[in-house]
Amino acid sequence: MPDLANERVDHRFKALPPDAEGLTVGELAAQRRNLFTGGFTTPVLALSAESVEHNLRLLETYAERHGLAFAPHGKTSMAPQLFDRQLARGAWGITAAVPHQARVYRAHGIARIFLANELVDAVALRWLAAELDADPGFRFVCYVDSVRGVELMDEALSAAGATRPVDVVVELGAGEGARTGARTEAECAAVADAVAATGTLRLVGVAGYEGEVPDADGERVRSWLRRLTALAARFDAAGRFDPAIGEIVVSAGGSAWFDAVAEVFAEIPALSLPVLRLLRSGAYVSHDDGHYRKLTPFNRVPEEGALEPAFRLWSQVVSRPTPEQAFTNAGKRDAAHDLHLPEAQVVRDGRTGEIRPADGITVTGLSDQHAWVRTGEGAALEVGDWLGMGLSHPCTAFDKWQLIPLVEADGTVVDYVRTFF
Repeated sequence: MPDLANERVDHRFKALPPDAEGLTVGELAAQRRNLFTGGFTTPVLALSAESVEHNLRLLETYAERHGLAFAPHGKTSMAPQLFDRQLARGAWGITAAVPHQARVYRAHGIARIFLANELVDAVALRWLAAELDADPGFRFVCYVDSVRGVELMDEALSAAGATRPVDVVVELGAGEGARTGARTEAECAAVADAVAATGTLRLVGVAGYEGEVPDADGERVRSWLRRLTALAARFDAAGRFDPAIGEIVVSAGGSAWFDAVAEVFAEIPALSLPVLRLLRSGAYVSHDDGHYRKLTPFNRVPEEGALEPAFRLWSQVVSRPTPEQAFTNAGKRDAAHDLHLPEAQVVRDGRTGEIRPADGITVTGLSDQHAWVRTGEGAALEVGDWLGMGLSHPCTAFDKWQLIPLVEADGTVVDYVRTFF
């Protein structure tokens, strides 16, 4: 397993202090430099150490309270250090979307992987067969949603000489016009029949993603979730689950509707085997200042707690051409921008180091390497000031940075989070 602390700091990692060149990440972290005065260059993305810890703890207790197992989606961060902390906080395993992510997880010792996609790549299946054969303790589960997909999986695994069957869950699509998944219960049954006819696959449950329910609202999401749980019960009543599997997997749960998942999964009747109620939310680890701030289920159940946005992107004002306009040196290469523009939050005065609210300051656009900033009457902002911005959509923030400072409230950098996209 790679030792991330011994990786050398160099030009690959933007924003890190130039005078740290040649140090290991562990050595640099041990220096506990200050983000603002310790030699970092701008733009620099920071993660709040306190908010990350708060969010990890909150979802751990939420899952425990509602009797849910938890396999957070690793695509959000692709950061093994965060995976380790999620597992330490009770996660069952880590969810992946594509084979590359699963390979990263295995390289860092992840023992349970839930792949929320049908896997039909013959090369990837050959790799998977070898991983399963080499490690009896490795648990892998993936979607199947078509008879043709089952055929391709069976052909590739047979050709690879796989000795352990691959555990699969039938994916129920979230409705017409939604994303992947078999659209009807009859189609799901046909896929399950195809699985049963192979010697390379083993049916262990059902799954899907409620975030793709068309025109999603609480009623529609709960209705689809009840279809999913009824499908599990129907499969069980028909004897489709071999008792040797030990438990029946029922999985759903993105970051917008996990309260509905908890509610409906609590209604699952007693089946012939214990049920692994598996939640897969991933964005919670950093939360955000836009998309998920609006969508988080904790807005509907505030008595259960609240997530905290952990990202702040710091950039520097490099031009102030008019009283109404300024430009900073962070752009599309640095900031998530697919859902919302960054949100100006605070200004660190370039002369005094004082941090103040970004009153009257709005980010109106992004170029590749610039943020376009509108300043209202009386807004205090000059060349050299640092502008701290909140971001929307964690998945497209993490992927722009390979090594992200983990920063305490006073600016002390206590660690660096390595990503592998």
